[in-house]
Amino acid sequence: MNREQKIFRVTLIGSVSNVLLLIFKFVAGIVGNSSAMIADAIHSLSDFLTDIIVILFVGISAKPQDASHDYGHGKYETIASFIIGIALLLTAFYIVGSGANKIWLWWNGIDIVAPEGIALVAALFSIAIKELLYRYTAAQGNRLESQVMISNAWHHRSDALSSIGVAIGIGGAMLLGQKWTILDPLASVLVGGLLMRVAYQLLKTTTDELTECSLPENIENEIIETIETVPNVSNTHNLHTRKLGNRIAIEAHIRMDGSLTLNAVHDATTKVEENLKKRFGNQTHIIIHMEPLKA
Repeated sequence: MNREQKIFRVTLIGSVSNVLLLIFKFVAGIVGNSSAMIADAIHSLSDFLTDIIVILFVGISAKPQDASHDYGHGKYETIASFIIGIALLLTAFYIVGSGANKIWLWWNGIDIVAPEGIALVAALFSIAIKELLYRYTAAQGNRLESQVMISNAWHHRSDALSSIGVAIGIGGAMLLGQKWTILDPLASVLVGGLLMRVAYQLLKTTTDELTECSLPENIENEIIETIETVPNVSNTHNLHTRKLGNRIAIEAHIRMDGSLTLNAVHDATTKVEENLKKRFGNQTHIIIHMEPLKA
């Protein structure tokens, strides 16, 4: 089973789970009179839609380089992660707006109907399922070095965390009496705020990649150290790095003794490339420019 098929399998498992959860949550939210649970159901719906995005874009990103894409199609994974971030952000705004409207009505003397037990059961069930999906998807994403899978895993985790807030809000509204029914829409606003934070983190990461942001300084220092472990290689400079979907690109200038033979220079440069690929993955894109040591 290749990388694309593994990502598809993991995403399909999450997608089926999300469909079942969102149906259960919508029914529980409507029957149980819980705005927080309906908000949580909308979150699960966004999870399902982003699963579809992952399946579509990963298939494209797996294509090898061709005449129109010399660096491959890896950025399509980044685009998918960006779309997931936008979907999360829009979902968050809707949830916060809906909850804030109910709080406003309560403030103006309109009673909020207390939620019922089925909504609490749905919240607790969602916490368990979504946390399991997070752990499974994140583990597979790290193993396959797929940023879009890791982003999708955090979508599962955010749903689990939001369900914790929903469970607290619903439980409090049920147990503490009519005057505390405000806890239910408060919980939905909390869910929205949490989603905004997750969306911001995803959008920042993917925007950095799409705008060709350099790799973190500690990674660039590690690249320099890896290059200069090769004998006769020194003074790494003009280092340029960036992300290409699930792989990275490294371009650097190095200095070597000008009296070395062409074969010796070639062998040293080949060793540099081998060491970098061993450390950062076989798909790492590497360009090395050799220069003689300055007198």
